[in-house]
Amino acid sequence: MRYLVAIIFAIVGAALAMHFLSGPVADWAALQLKYESSDEAENMNQLAFMVVNLAGLIVGWTIGWIIGGPLRGGSRPS
Repeated sequence: MRYLVAIIFAIVGAALAMHFLSGPVADWAALQLKYESSDEAENMNQLAFMVVNLAGLIVGWTIGWIIGGPLRGGSRPS
């Protein structure tokens, strides 16, 4: 049950990060550097977008793992 809760929270965390954070952070990060070509700027934008999404996924997983801790079922063998 703990894994299920963590997976659900990870999906929600990634979705929220993608919707609210990734675009503005990626645009901000891309504007911080100077580029020789537009491809380099686009690569930086995409990299920042993916890193923010990954961070949202990890934060969501961690929150779900913590919340799901008390929900784990069954007894542990001694």
